[in-house]
Amino acid sequence: MQIKTTLVAAMMAAALLTTAGCAVSRGQETVGAYVDDAGITTLVKARMAESKLVSASSISVETLNGTVMLSGFAKSTTEKSEAENIARGVKNVKSVKNEIAVRP
Repeated sequence: MQIKTTLVAAMMAAALLTTAGCAVSRGQETVGAYVDDAGITTLVKARMAESKLVSASSISVETLNGTVMLSGFAKSTTEKSEAENIARGVKNVKSVKNEIAVRP
């Protein structure tokens, strides 16, 4: 029974190390930076989903080293601006690149 537990623990550790390696190869300095970026992306998406002014399903959010990249389509310049404001309001966001296209 103890061998089984040890084997499972070793397999899980190997999986975690492999996942961490992927994060560092994305160009981030540390695994912590990857986790921070994922948290920022999640918060931006959640706040957009809560907003009545932004169609969260039409806007993509990606974060790399604290820089948020917004892309997709908005129905108005107001929606585009609001999406950017939401992203800027999230903690640890260093900058926002707004590549959202307005399409009526």
